[in-house]
Amino acid sequence: MTLNNKLRIAMLGQKNLDRSGGIEVVVTELSTRMVKLGHNVVCYNRRGHHVSGKEFDSDIKDNYQGVKIKAVPTIDKKGLAAMTSSFFAALYCAFGKYDIVHFHAEGPCAMLWIPKLFGKKCIVTVHGLDHRRAKWKNGFGSKYILFGEKVAVKYADEIIVLSKGVQDYFKNTYNRETVFIPNGVNKPEIKEASLIKQKYKLEKDSYILYLGRIVPEKGLRYLIKAFKDVRTDKKLVIAGGASDTDSFFNEMRELAKDDQRIVFTGFVQGQVLEELYSNAYVYTLPSDLEGMPLSLLEGMSYGNCCLTSDIAECTEVVSDRAVIFRKSDINELREKLQYLVDNSDIADKYKSIASDYICEKYNWDEIVEKTVELYRV
Repeated sequence: MTLNNKLRIAMLGQKNLDRSGGIEVVVTELSTRMVKLGHNVVCYNRRGHHVSGKEFDSDIKDNYQGVKIKAVPTIDKKGLAAMTSSFFAALYCAFGKYDIVHFHAEGPCAMLWIPKLFGKKCIVTVHGLDHRRAKWKNGFGSKYILFGEKVAVKYADEIIVLSKGVQDYFKNTYNRETVFIPNGVNKPEIKEASLIKQKYKLEKDSYILYLGRIVPEKGLRYLIKAFKDVRTDKKLVIAGGASDTDSFFNEMRELAKDDQRIVFTGFVQGQVLEELYSNAYVYTLPSDLEGMPLSLLEGMSYGNCCLTSDIAECTEVVSDRAVIFRKSDINELREKLQYLVDNSDIADKYKSIASDYICEKYNWDEIVEKTVELYRV
């Protein structure tokens, strides 16, 4: 450790410090807050295009709010980008002067042995059981991610998990103890419908919102099928970009094409994202698989009535402050949507209790404090 008790920390596994995915949001929140506490943080980011398309590319800077950024060599092709960027990041970390090397996600952990070989203290955050995700389920991708998981189990000094379910998985599968430190959320500023009114003709409470990646495990197929049978003038807004899943994105557009109420916005950020959260009638997350869904935390933080599947990773977050339906059950999802559309007083009740609950329970400053304490163990 450094003499002044301030830590030298490296983070890898993220694409960039932005909102392109949950891992990116988490790394941004952790690293910027750690810098404010006086620690030295370096983030090793991938090169290559934004996951939702090169039109969202931004210049790679060497500093973000005090966090040093280093872009590592990356083969920008599906299946190779994460592997190559993780290899070079791990190599740089091995030779760098760091007290802590913090790996994010299971796939990058395949390279954890490299800094470990050079005596570095390695911490892992498992953001979800990625080898179960649809886009990696068959072939090399799933095997590689599972290999990363096993490397983490064997060599990581500490493993952070985001849900009790994943904690049980590591205990039952590997007899490996893990540390539960959830994600956090910030208290947002509510925005009036301005840009979304211009771009999509959306008014306050005129739409049901899904905001996240357009991937199979998020349950969008159920959502679209269920919504098509809901009697309402409200729209269904599906906001998010594809993540190596263009074929699925196109399939969802095809499924929705005969219902003019369904709006696809593509990837959103900045004011548009804030306005979408601020003015939704219901926020819904019908996922089959999650780590700890940041979009659900954010949806509640904006004071939304939330409707989510009954997987443990979601129900642990919302407790009794949201509406729940059985995972994959299209009929029950349709019934709950219809119920909320027909009973605005019920939706308003959930809106009134969501924000204060979630912002108090999942506070980023407390989460950073717990993470730094773990670094020092």
